[in-house]
Amino acid sequence: MYVYHNIETESVLETNTLYARSTLIERLSDHFETYGYRKVSTSMFEKYNLYATMNGTVNHREMVKTIDNTGQVLVLRPDITIPLTKQLATTTPNLTKDLRYYYVLDVYRQAPETHEYEEHTQAGVEYFGNPSPEADGEIIALAANFLRDLQVGTFTIEIGHADFFKEIIANLPMSEEQLRELKRLIRGKNVPDIEQFVETLHTTEEKREVIKALPLLYGKLPDVLEKVQTLPLTKQLKEKLSDIEKIYTVLEAYEVTEHIVIDLSLINHMDYYSAIIFQGFIERIGKPILMGGRYDALASHFDANFPAIGFAFDIDLLLAGSSPQKASDVPPLHFVITYEKTCEKEAISLAQNLRTHNFDVVTYTNEVEKEQLPNSQGTIAITEKETTYKKDDTTETYTDLEQLVHYIVTTWREA
Repeated sequence: MYVYHNIETESVLETNTLYARSTLIERLSDHFETYGYRKVSTSMFEKYNLYATMNGTVNHREMVKTIDNTGQVLVLRPDITIPLTKQLATTTPNLTKDLRYYYVLDVYRQAPETHEYEEHTQAGVEYFGNPSPEADGEIIALAANFLRDLQVGTFTIEIGHADFFKEIIANLPMSEEQLRELKRLIRGKNVPDIEQFVETLHTTEEKREVIKALPLLYGKLPDVLEKVQTLPLTKQLKEKLSDIEKIYTVLEAYEVTEHIVIDLSLINHMDYYSAIIFQGFIERIGKPILMGGRYDALASHFDANFPAIGFAFDIDLLLAGSSPQKASDVPPLHFVITYEKTCEKEAISLAQNLRTHNFDVVTYTNEVEKEQLPNSQGTIAITEKETTYKKDDTTETYTDLEQLVHYIVTTWREA
């Protein structure tokens, strides 16, 4: 959840947390761009009908609703993939080349039980127009390489196939309530209750056997392949498994398979995923910090036709699972300038000059006590007689402020 400052209970802003958060977002953005992704955005407000007409996406009870001055029901953005896909489908229904986008945006939800309002920041990528296993592998490797660079400790990316489960339950005589219950049991890997549940289904023994085995089809790819050898998989299910094998080969080229686990029981809450799906976990966090998958059919809801795959990091969960930030993580200011009141014009002019060179500068009259001054990497004291510049163990005296600026800019760049 986004960290806000509460003026009623907190006397000081959590600048360390906010700095760590902005640094994390900056690192993610830079990482996305090294893979050729370019930043995009969507509106904070979306029409309620955009989601109301699409089942199996965002829970309608979780949407934060409002009404505009025409009476139209709007929602605060509960999802990014859907409006982004709609935006592209409207402007470019027939892609002639692939497109790579990334975003850092907030999504808004309301907990159905507590009615508490939540704001989460997501940083993700969307890759349109390329249906290949190479594209799938690159997307997953992009996420894995970032987590590796971030040094979050042990992390795992679980890979499944949305159509594996859909193929298994196809034509099964189940009510919506039974389907929800089966999904709940499989997500919880509740083997005894799954075995009991499938005995109530009117289906073949072969299909019961596959459903009961789903929670056990978890682990490294060779182990999962060995387990499925004894199962009566249909041709269609074998094709889904083959899709995962092709992607795994790409991940081997990226040298990230040590972090990859196959989970054929993986079921995503978003029904628009149609092929590969995945989620990522890190130490100290008990829920996914990363979720994504392929959604080739989503554009068809907007009268377009193009394949797509993407994922999103939950920034706040990712930050919570990263190494604890210390106060020293927020760098001190570059300069504090103190001055005699008679030298105010010179001091402010010097501060403005340094700011044009992207230095952080604050100014105070020399009547302020030293203990009240913020930490800085360098100090400049201006009096009518001279200007003293201190940094580290070096102290320099100047009478020409332009010469001081030149010295600072030159030595700082060299450092």
